[in-house]
Amino acid sequence: MCGQLGIIFGTKRRRQEDIDHLTDIFTDLLVVSEARGRHASGIAWLKTDGDGKVFKLPVPASTLVCDPEYKSVLSQVDNSTTVLMGHTRWKTIGDERNNANNHPQVSDLCLGTHNGTVTNADYLFCRLGLPRYAEVDSEVIFRIADRAVRDGRIDTSMLAKRLSLCRGQMSAVISTWHDPETVIFIKGDRPLEFRYHRRYKVLLYASEDRFLDAVLSTEDGWTEVAIPKMHLIVLSCQSPMDYRMERFHASGLSNGPMSGNRESLA
Repeated sequence: MCGQLGIIFGTKRRRQEDIDHLTDIFTDLLVVSEARGRHASGIAWLKTDGDGKVFKLPVPASTLVCDPEYKSVLSQVDNSTTVLMGHTRWKTIGDERNNANNHPQVSDLCLGTHNGTVTNADYLFCRLGLPRYAEVDSEVIFRIADRAVRDGRIDTSMLAKRLSLCRGQMSAVISTWHDPETVIFIKGDRPLEFRYHRRYKVLLYASEDRFLDAVLSTEDGWTEVAIPKMHLIVLSCQSPMDYRMERFHASGLSNGPMSGNRESLA
């Protein structure tokens, strides 16, 4: 069990006080999401020019947000930021003291977070010939995403086909350094909930409704965005609510780990 959360920023010129307010909401959401994992926490952002920043530590979110480096990273969010993502980790595979095992995960071309456990990750690294730099099972998702990048963009058909080989549980958020204005959500069999604010032109997400409800209890203008399970959502930061959604078929994902891993790539 891990917590995913973040903000997708639609294209808009925002006042600094609005940016500060949104990053405060993000911080509050990160802290309440600690309920889903206290072993490690982290954040990352991307900007339209492909610049990015990741900060993560093997500490609970309530500790992370007090670190001066956290405040420095968050202060760099501006009108060129496309996505601000966070994660609170409950470790399953991979020691949190090795920070490479913590989230957000960074691969050669992609950046993202994952909630769940890929039970056949070792097999997939070997079967697909993927590089591996950490012990955590989640890394396989982002290595698969690397292989699906074509001309700087993730080929979602290829991504979905390869991810369907995964066994276990999964919801994930993925973007690439070369296409920072596109964010891909994989809402599999793990929770992921969304809220949109028309004036701010941002999409807020978290693993549980109760976290969003708690943080937004005194806020106006946020509306729920219903996304069903087992769907892949491709979202453009140009207009976050103009997203493309397609059914994500993964026979190995369910409410519990599944066995078997001899699928064909044909």
